[in-house]
Amino acid sequence: MSNLTKQEFAPLNISGKNYLSWKLDVEMHLESMGLGDTIIENNITTNQDRAKAMIFLRHHLDEGLKMEYLIIKNPYELWKNLKERFDHLKLVVLPKARYDWLHLRLQDFKTVNEYNSAMFRITSQLKLCGENITDADMLEKTFSTFHVSNVLLQQQYREKGFKKYSELIACLLLAEQNNELLMKNHESRPTGSSPFPEANATYSSNTGQGRGRSRKGGRGRGHGRGRGGYMPYNSNDGNRGKKRANPQKRDHNYNEGKKVYEEKCYRCGMEGHWSRTCRTAEHLVDLYQASLKNKNKGVETNFVDDDMIHLDVADFLLEHPEGVQEAP
Repeated sequence: MSNLTKQEFAPLNISGKNYLSWKLDVEMHLESMGLGDTIIENNITTNQDRAKAMIFLRHHLDEGLKMEYLIIKNPYELWKNLKERFDHLKLVVLPKARYDWLHLRLQDFKTVNEYNSAMFRITSQLKLCGENITDADMLEKTFSTFHVSNVLLQQQYREKGFKKYSELIACLLLAEQNNELLMKNHESRPTGSSPFPEANATYSSNTGQGRGRSRKGGRGRGHGRGRGGYMPYNSNDGNRGKKRANPQKRDHNYNEGKKVYEEKCYRCGMEGHWSRTCRTAEHLVDLYQASLKNKNKGVETNFVDDDMIHLDVADFLLEHPEGVQEAP
């Protein structure tokens, strides 16, 4: 009984719009069940087979149609009445199918798959209405409707001598997929461009967390361990969020992370430090200042005087002469 409640295909609509496909489905299913002769005129089938065929037909009818043909018990009689009622739909479907076939063009579809689907839909309607469409007709329809920009490609396909429409469509689908792959590769990396860097590439060994020197010149782990950074929080300390005092930073200028010194210290004449932080011994500073005064008076820099003071290495190594204290 469970098979009786299951419909093998869509039932016939009361308007009959699906009659052509419904008719074909019924014929094939009855034939597979061994009941194909029950809908033929002057058949000699048994009453049991007729009853089975009648149950199958009514099970695939709209509820309205069941009520209209409630008193009919012969499957052939029901089949004949439905044919007389809805077979005229061929006269409605056929002109539309012919019109669609006449205006079917490959160049009007975005993909080959869409064109192939439309081709089979139209040819199926034509065949149901009695029109015979061969593979040669389908091949010629496809060749003659190529886009004008693909005339050379159309001639190449003609020269291959396809005998079946399915062979041509298989080649067109393969070519379309290859073209899409080439376009995707081109769009991802245009001609002449360099490949994109990997997302996980490391550009600097100083980035990230861990030990070592950070970009701002600090040492240690985490944040705020370098110069001028924020002091770490201490529950016993009330200086949370304050900057650590650093007198040298007030005197430093930074340009892109590098120290910018004066070209020459105007106090001692040496390079590599500022005049405010100069720690050169006072007697060397006095000698440098005296040389500047003599230079301003017009004395040549390479002039040799016997009375000039000669300095030894020990004079330069003297860090704290008497009466001179180191600058803070």
